[in-house]
Amino acid sequence: MTSSPVVTRFAPSPTGYLHIGGARTALFNWLYARSQGGKFLLRIEDTDRARSTPEATQAILDGLTWLGLDWDGDAVSQFESADRHAAVAHEMLASGAAYKCFATQDEIEAFREAARAEGRSTLFRSPWRDVPEAEHPDLPFVVRIKAPQNGAVTIKDKVQGDVTWQADTLDDMVLLRSDGSPVYMLAVVVDDHDMGVTHVIRGDDHLGNTARQSMIYNAMGWDLPTFAHIPLIHGPDGKKLSKRHGALGVMEYAAMGYTPAGMRNYLARLGWSHGDDEVFTTEQALEWFGFDGMGKAPARLDFKKMENINRHQIGMSDADTMLHDVQSYLAATGEPALSDDKAKAFVDAFAALDVADKTVGALIEKFAFVLDEPPFTHDEKAEKLLDPVSRGILKQLTPQLQTVSWEREALEHSIMGFAEAHDLKFGKLAGPLRVALSGRATSPSVFDMMMVIGRDETLERLAAVAAE
Repeated sequence: MTSSPVVTRFAPSPTGYLHIGGARTALFNWLYARSQGGKFLLRIEDTDRARSTPEATQAILDGLTWLGLDWDGDAVSQFESADRHAAVAHEMLASGAAYKCFATQDEIEAFREAARAEGRSTLFRSPWRDVPEAEHPDLPFVVRIKAPQNGAVTIKDKVQGDVTWQADTLDDMVLLRSDGSPVYMLAVVVDDHDMGVTHVIRGDDHLGNTARQSMIYNAMGWDLPTFAHIPLIHGPDGKKLSKRHGALGVMEYAAMGYTPAGMRNYLARLGWSHGDDEVFTTEQALEWFGFDGMGKAPARLDFKKMENINRHQIGMSDADTMLHDVQSYLAATGEPALSDDKAKAFVDAFAALDVADKTVGALIEKFAFVLDEPPFTHDEKAEKLLDPVSRGILKQLTPQLQTVSWEREALEHSIMGFAEAHDLKFGKLAGPLRVALSGRATSPSVFDMMMVIGRDETLERLAAVAAE
């Protein structure tokens, strides 16, 4: 007997941006499905029509696309399956697994007030549970599931272990509202069954829902999926993540200069580990990922660690991927994309140099020497390095560079020799050279820049500065 292919899903509500916690949940589902050769599905849970918007749906799709989490097939709308959800509730009515409840909101509240006064459970117990159809009044009703009244419900969870709820803590959950519309808890189960979901990987804030949802699976005779409830992400202070901790939306991190690879790497480490490995490729994550590496404790957001991982991922990136990340960053920050010429110049420079930084924005600054057009506008720090004495030194150096062989070793020998002959420390010469070549006081090595931009452009930039 062969096991069925793995199918996971990510099911966000389109009421805002893609939250970093949701992104981590999507990543875990994507990693598990892809690592097992299975499918990763996307369902937009848009049953809350008042809060669901097309713009929010697009923001979720954009966030997943930026992260590089591709899904199989089209994104599914939960709202469009409302008739199917209701039909399942009616099947449960017909089988006796559910019943019509005619209790009004006033009656339910009166029941709870009395329960509170008597010090007993306020869990509503409907008097209509066992009333025959022939005795039903012609009044509005909701449809409730018949929860077990004895024993316990146990869920086997890949992260939390066996989790048990006593039957007396479970109410007869509403399946259909009085207007006939299905509730979220029913819709989730029907959709997961119909989509063939084999593994439900979600935040442990959903753990309590699982006992109630399992009643629907059991009533319909459906196999339960494998559950894995992962710990939530907390802020650096150990408290539930909120706006006070900083950026929450994935695209905010894109605008801050984090790369998709950096975010995938960092988010994977929030609640999952592979030994002591901190920095790894997506291919390695796919090879290693599994439930054994998941912890139960909430993961804490650590911006310093995020920056460190991002720096490593930028350093590990190839030039074409880095260009894509640069263009994405510029789009996220509202800046114009690089032209074809500038894009080629960046790719050539990035491929030639061993340069990384903690964010894409900082990296772009380092590559200003090929992305900006001379004459450069100097900031105050850069301008200080181009005093009259320094300009004079550059003017003397330029003729010597006209005849040197344009190879790194020869350039280093020539410039170091020039510094020694003029009794200069190399740093005294490197600063003005750096500004002349890049327009900035910080940049890649002057020798790296000279090799990338070539003899003619180097001499032209030096001459332009010396002549000012």
